[in-house]
Amino acid sequence: MTERPTGPDEAAPTPPPHWEADIVAADGGTVHLRPICPEDADGLTGLMERSSDQTRYYRFFGPMKRLSDKDLHRFTHVDHDARVAFVVLLGDQVIAVGRYDRYPGTDDAEVAFLVEDAHQRRGLGSVLLEHLAAAGRERGIKRFVAEVLAQNSTMVRVFQDAGYKASRSYEDGIVHLTFPIEQTEDALAVAYEREQRSESRSIARLLTPSSVAVVGASNDEGKIGNALLRHLLDYGFAGPVYPVNPSARHVRGVPAYDDIESIPDDVDLAVVAVPAGEVTGVVEACRRKRVRGLIVVSGGFGEVGPEGREVERRLVASARASGMRVVGPNCLGVVNTDPALRLNASLAPMVPGRGRVGFFAQSGALGVALLEQARSRGIGLSTFVSAGNRADVSGNDLLQYWSTDPGTEVVLLHLESFGNPRKFARLARTVGRTKPVVAVKSGRHVGVTPGLAGTSVAVPEQSVAALFASAGVIRVETVAQMFDVGTLLAHQPLPAGNRVAIVGNSTAIGVLVADAVLEEGLDLAHEAPVDIGVSGTPEEFRDALQAAVDDDRVDAVVAVFLPPLMAGSHEFGPALREVAVGSSKPVLASFLSTEGVPPELAVPDEHGMPARGSVPSYSTPERAVIALAKVAEYARWRRRPVGDVPELPDVDEAAARALVRGALKAAPAGRELDDDELIALLGAYGVPLLGTRTVTDAEAAVAAAEEIGYPVVLKSTAPWLRHRSDLGGVRLDLADADAVRAAFAAIPSGDPVIVQEMAAPGVATVVEIVDDPSFGALVSFGVGGVATELLGDRAFRTLPLSDLDAAELVRGPRAWPLLNGWRGSEPVDTAALEDLLLRVARLADDLPEVLRLTLEPVIVGPANPWHGGRSLVVAGGTASIGPPTARVEPGPRRMRSPV
Repeated sequence: MTERPTGPDEAAPTPPPHWEADIVAADGGTVHLRPICPEDADGLTGLMERSSDQTRYYRFFGPMKRLSDKDLHRFTHVDHDARVAFVVLLGDQVIAVGRYDRYPGTDDAEVAFLVEDAHQRRGLGSVLLEHLAAAGRERGIKRFVAEVLAQNSTMVRVFQDAGYKASRSYEDGIVHLTFPIEQTEDALAVAYEREQRSESRSIARLLTPSSVAVVGASNDEGKIGNALLRHLLDYGFAGPVYPVNPSARHVRGVPAYDDIESIPDDVDLAVVAVPAGEVTGVVEACRRKRVRGLIVVSGGFGEVGPEGREVERRLVASARASGMRVVGPNCLGVVNTDPALRLNASLAPMVPGRGRVGFFAQSGALGVALLEQARSRGIGLSTFVSAGNRADVSGNDLLQYWSTDPGTEVVLLHLESFGNPRKFARLARTVGRTKPVVAVKSGRHVGVTPGLAGTSVAVPEQSVAALFASAGVIRVETVAQMFDVGTLLAHQPLPAGNRVAIVGNSTAIGVLVADAVLEEGLDLAHEAPVDIGVSGTPEEFRDALQAAVDDDRVDAVVAVFLPPLMAGSHEFGPALREVAVGSSKPVLASFLSTEGVPPELAVPDEHGMPARGSVPSYSTPERAVIALAKVAEYARWRRRPVGDVPELPDVDEAAARALVRGALKAAPAGRELDDDELIALLGAYGVPLLGTRTVTDAEAAVAAAEEIGYPVVLKSTAPWLRHRSDLGGVRLDLADADAVRAAFAAIPSGDPVIVQEMAAPGVATVVEIVDDPSFGALVSFGVGGVATELLGDRAFRTLPLSDLDAAELVRGPRAWPLLNGWRGSEPVDTAALEDLLLRVARLADDLPEVLRLTLEPVIVGPANPWHGGRSLVVAGGTASIGPPTARVEPGPRRMRSPV
C-alpha cells in the first residue's frame, strides 16, 4: 500500500480515551491497542526491523529497509482526526500498526496496515480495521480506500471478509478496494463471530493446558498452595505439574523450582497462591516465561477496598498486555473433567464426574459447596470456573466458550453481578437457542458491590428480570432450584407443550402434584392423576407410565411414588427408567426423600455417570413441578421465532442526535428537555403527538385553542401538577373560548400552560425508557392509573427490542385484559402500541444520552378510531438527558475494562 503525502502537522489533540482497548487476538492471546504517539518512534523502527523483506514490500510497494526520519515523524505525529493511527502492543513491543489518512476535502480515507511476521494470522489486521473504521465514523469518514498488491492475498481477504460491501478493481498488479465503513448488520455479525472464536480460544487456553505450575506450592498442609498441588496430582492431571517454592527442593514428592523462570520447559498455566503483595512480581515473571494464562487464587485485592481494587486493576492490565487472561483473583479455581486431561486446578477436594453441564460460579467461597451439591445430585460437569473478583474472566467469556464446546449441553451460572449486561443478553440469547442457560442471581433485594466486601447496595431486580426474559435465560430463585432445573435439563428432553400427566401410587400425592401443576401455570393432561394404588405392581406402574408417554395429549410426565410396605418395591425404579429411556417426552419423578438421580433411575454412561434418559427425582412434588414449569417456559421461548428489529425508514436519527447533543453541549451535566425540544425529538422518531402549544396567558391560550381546533385540554407545566387532574392541573374537554379562559384562571401556580387537542376516548397507558447505570436501558409498558402505579404493574424488556418483544411487552402487564376487550369493550389497537414501543426503543438505542423518557398518557383506542384517523396519540411526556452510562452504541471489539 502506498503512503500519500499530507500537509504539515497541526497541533495534535489528545485522542479520545475510548480509543484505547485490550483485545483478544484470534489465537486467544491478548494484546493492547491504543492511538499512536510520538514516543512510539523507536517501537515503529523495531517493528520495521523485525519484519521480513516481503512484509515491508507488501506494505510500501518497494524494498524499504527502514523509515526515514521524515517518514518516522509523519507516521508518529497525527492529528487524531484526518490522520489516525493505532498501534498494537504485546508488553512494550509494537507488533502491528494501522492508519488512515483522509483525502483532503472528501469523506474518503486511505487505510493501511503493517503486522509483524511473527504475529500475522492472529487477526490483528481485522481488529485494526474495526477500530479504524469506528474512529473514522466518529470523524465523519464515510469510505475507506485500500490499495493492495495482488499477491498479498491475506490482506485482500482482510478487507473482503470484514462484512463491508467493497467494490474492487485491478490495474498494474494492484487491487484497488473501496468500501463504506458504516456499521451494517453484516459487519457487526462478522465482528461478533470473530469475537466468539477469539474469546472461546482464550478460555480454552485456561481450561486445556498441557502443563501447570503452582506458584506458592507448599508442604504445609494448612496452606492453599499445598491443597492446589494435591488436588492437581490426586485428580491425575495428564501433563507435567511444576511446584514453585524457593524454600523447598520437593513439594509432595515433586521436584520444586525457585521461580517460574527456572522451569526448563514451557508452562501453559500458572496457578498463583502467594500473598497479594507478591502477585505483581509473579505476573511479570510469567510474562517473561510466556505463560499463556493465570489463575490467581490469592485474596487481598478488590474485596478489601479501593487500594486493593487498584492493585487488581494493574494486575489484570499487566497480564493482558503480556498476552494472558486471568481467572480471579480471590477465586476457587477451574476444573475440566475431560478424561484425556483431568484438570482440577481448584481448592475443591472432590469434583463431580464427567458430564454435559458447564458451571460458572462467581463466588469463590461458595464454590466448594456448589460443587459438592452437583456431585451429590449426580450432575456431571464438563468444566467449572470460579471467577472470584471477576477482574478479567467473567460469565460472558464462559458463554462464548460453551456456545461451541461439543462437550457442554447445559450451562449453569451463579452470578453476583454483571460486567457487561448488554453483551450478556446477546450471548445468552445466542447460546440459549441451542443450549439452555440456567442462572441464579444473588442479591435480589440486597447485593454486594463487586470488589468491596461488606458493602450492600440495592439491586435493580426489574433490570435482572427483564434481562433474563429477553435473553431466554431460565431464571431460578435459589441454588437448590438451579440444580433442580439443571438435573432435569441434563437428563431429559424439552417438553413440546404445557400438558402434564401424573402417574403414581398415591392419590394424596397425585393431588399435590396436580395443584402444583396448575399453580405454576401448566395444564393437566387428564382430569385426575392416574393412581395404580398402594398395592399396584411394578408392571402396572410401567403400563400406566407407558400409556401416558404414548398419549398425544401429554407433553410431560410426573411420576409420584410412595414405597409400598411390601417386598419388590425396588422394582418400581427400573420400571420407570425403562419407560423414560424410550420416551421423547420428559419424565421426572418425586420419589420422596431423594434428590438428583438415584441409582435405580440412572442410565450410566461410559464414565459411570447418569446419561440421557436417566430420571431426575425430587424430594417434594412441588420442586419437581417448579423445575418442569421453568423448563417448559424455556422450551416455549426456544420455539418462538427470533423476531426482527424493524428498520423504521421514516426515522430522522441525524436530526434527533443533533438536537440532543446540542442540548447536552450547553448543559454537560445534563438537564430535562423543554416541551418544544421533546416534541421535536419525538417527531423525529415518528411518534404520533397531539397538537400542542405552550402559553403564558389566557388570551394566548384561546388563540392556541382556535388554531388547534376545539375541543382542547389545558395542562399545567408545573412538575407537581403534571397529569394531576385531582389537583386541578389538567382541565379536559374545553369546547370554546370562555371555557379555555375559565380553565386557565383555575389552574394553580403561575407556570406556563399547555394547550392541547382533545384525544379520542381510549385507554391511558404509560411507556418509559429508564437508564440503569449497571444494566443499560429498559423499556417499560403499563396501563395508566393509580391502581397499576400502586401495584407496580409494569412489563420490562431490554434493548434492542424486536417486533416479538414489543408484542410480549404489550401483553405483559396483569392489566392486559383492559386493552383486550374487558367486559365487552372493544379491543384497542395493539399494533399501534407495538409500533410506538419499537420507535421509543429505537430512540433509546440510537441516543444513549437520553437517560429517561416518559410518555404519559399514551391514549390508545380501537383500530378504527373516529378522531383524526389515529388510534393512538401521545398526550404528554418528559425526557432527561445526560452523559451516557452503560448504554453505549456497539463498537469495535474490546475486552471489558478491568474491574
